[in-house]
Amino acid sequence: MLDHGGNLDHALRRFGGRFEDWIDLSTGINRNPYPVPELALRHWSALPSRAEIEALQDAARQAYATPARVLALAGAQAAIQSLPHLAPRGAARVLAPTYNEYGAVLRGAGWDVAEVSNLGALAGADLAIVVNPNNPDGRRHDPAALLALLPKVGRLVVDESFADAVPCLSLAPEAGRSGLLILRSLGKFYGLAGVRLGFVLGAEADVAALAQLAGPWPVSGPAIAIGHRALLDRTWANATSARLAVQAPHLDNMAQAAGWTLVGGTPLFRLYGVGDASAAQERLARAKIWSRIFRDWPGWLRLGLPGDEAEWARLAAALAR
Repeated sequence: MLDHGGNLDHALRRFGGRFEDWIDLSTGINRNPYPVPELALRHWSALPSRAEIEALQDAARQAYATPARVLALAGAQAAIQSLPHLAPRGAARVLAPTYNEYGAVLRGAGWDVAEVSNLGALAGADLAIVVNPNNPDGRRHDPAALLALLPKVGRLVVDESFADAVPCLSLAPEAGRSGLLILRSLGKFYGLAGVRLGFVLGAEADVAALAQLAGPWPVSGPAIAIGHRALLDRTWANATSARLAVQAPHLDNMAQAAGWTLVGGTPLFRLYGVGDASAAQERLARAKIWSRIFRDWPGWLRLGLPGDEAEWARLAAALAR
């Protein structure tokens, strides 16, 4: 497995404690997750029906305000694994730095992969990858600029896993355009990464091909039930967006007081320049707070937002020390 956040088992081996002792801020997953309802036994014991899967996909269509076909998968990662098989191998360009699975999956499937630093350099690619807003630095791209790329690339994949709290960035309303695929994730904003549920939005032919690759039961019964309810609960989503909009700047103020500088971020995570990131991570780990550092950028440290007041107080005390 590549280096990702969420590797709390590593923190336990190095710094001790139990899972429940730790505040895991290494992932950007919402620590105030959507409240999971009690599920009927049939969601566990029966194969998902076609009607249930279609109802889930319709809920996603409503939540993401898209007219396009929607395919439910076991997380956005499942879509990433299938992308290399949508077309013959060719030239892939990834706007970097970004989520490291894209380059690894495409190279593993025999694609010629180049990482580029600006949108214009994606032109000419058979497959172009943009994460918007970006992980880990939160870089944002204007939807119109992304649409302008469509005639210049074979396919454009826009990963919007962190876009729920900034819907103005989403290309979901345009997802029916030929050559455009949008990836969405339930795990981040809804805080339900363990459910393993994500979606692909796109033109009929591409989504049909991905559905063939995914097989007849791409998501579980519990994921369907939980996802359907969560996606239709716009009251919870609106309240969560409003909360994050207040708390993200609050975290920035705490970090600035500790001498850190903001590199970027989204409403769900912040990226800071901290000087020696390994040392900063270790100081937080002594307080049983886990963060994300990056091998290629030794001055960067990423923090998700704490959950309840007790977590905020623990982080404040750790930063003050």
